[in-house]
Amino acid sequence: MPRKTSPTRPRGCLGRERIFLSLGSNVGRRPDNLRRALALIASDPDIAVVAVSRLYSTAPVGYTAQREFLNGAVELRSRLGPRELLRRLEAIESRLGKSTPFRNGPRRIDIDLVLYGGRVVLERGLTVPHSRMHSRRFVLAPLAEIAPRAVHPVLGRTAARLLAELDDAGLVRPWGAWAPAAGSGRGGQG
Repeated sequence: MPRKTSPTRPRGCLGRERIFLSLGSNVGRRPDNLRRALALIASDPDIAVVAVSRLYSTAPVGYTAQREFLNGAVELRSRLGPRELLRRLEAIESRLGKSTPFRNGPRRIDIDLVLYGGRVVLERGLTVPHSRMHSRRFVLAPLAEIAPRAVHPVLGRTAARLLAELDDAGLVRPWGAWAPAAGSGRGGQG
């Protein structure tokens, strides 16, 4: 179930546009990497985390000779524009030790800006909506969980519809919550 959170600041101060991120990890303690990234995002005074999906275990795309990823989606509100938000997300990735040896390779943390309201941004180093989100089950499954009616501003279709239209057989299955339940042995093992 998506977890709704209470923003720490009034929503009006943080903008009205719904912003969605996709987070993933397949190196080290994957759930811990994702939890740390989420905590750093939520600690930014210009960002309010509104909802998070469950985590999903997903087969790697592109380079398949690597460990499965854990992926999730996060909904935000922020007064930051897309470029400044991306800069802060990249700083979080750097702080957590992101290193990708090659395209689609293993990574400790990956944070993608997937949707920023209804905006279309095509700038050097920044494309919103994310250029491959509509073809990636590991992005759409968690996104459709927390925002099934979020609309891709270029394709004009909802996250739920885009997910239903996918032909790929990419393995994506629910893994669990971001925070381990008390007494649960699952959190932090994977």
